[in-house]
Amino acid sequence: MRARMALNASGLSYEHREVLLRDKPQAMLDVSPKGTVPVFITKDAKVVDESLAVMRYALAQNDPENWLRQAHDSQQFVEIIDGDFKHHLDRYKYASRYDETAKRGDVDLSHRKSAVTCLKAWEDALSVSRYLLGGTPSLADIATFPFIRQFAATEPEWWSKGPLPQTKKWLAEWLESDTFKAIMTKHAVWSEA
Repeated sequence: MRARMALNASGLSYEHREVLLRDKPQAMLDVSPKGTVPVFITKDAKVVDESLAVMRYALAQNDPENWLRQAHDSQQFVEIIDGDFKHHLDRYKYASRYDETAKRGDVDLSHRKSAVTCLKAWEDALSVSRYLLGGTPSLADIATFPFIRQFAATEPEWWSKGPLPQTKKWLAEWLESDTFKAIMTKHAVWSEA
C-alpha cells in the first residue's frame, strides 16, 4: 500500500500485477526470489523489491508533494514502524501464529500494549503538528500510515475508545484522503497465461 501511494504520487507509469502470496507466480519469483511484495521493475530492468525502497525510488524520480524533503528525519518513524511496532503488530493481530495456545482470531493484549508504547512518538509529534514532521505530509506519514491502519482495524471498537487521540485523528484524515482513495482500487489477480 505505501509503495502504491508513492508510485501514484510520483506519477510514474507502471503496470500493476496483483498476485496471491499463497500462489506466487513463477515470473515474480524469477525476478525476485525472496517472494515478497511489492516488486517493482524499472525501465532499465533493475529490481526494487521492498516497499520502502520502491517508495524512495519512485519519489526520487518525481516528488511533486515533496515527501522526501525530510527523509532523514522520517527515518526515526520508519525504523519504529518497521522494527518494534511491526513485531508487536504481528503478534497482536496474529496471536495464533506465535502462541500455540491461542486460537485463530485471538489477539495478544500484551503486544497491543507494547505497540501503543511504540506509538507514543506519533502521539507526541501529532500533538504539536498536523503531520509527523510538521504542517505537510512527508515520507514518515506515508511509510507508516498503512501499519497504523492495520493496528486500528484489528479491534476497531477498542481503537475508537482507546488511547492516542491525535494518532486516531491523523489516521482518520489519511483514510479520508484523496491520496489513499486513489490507490484503493481492486485489481484482478494477474495470470502468467
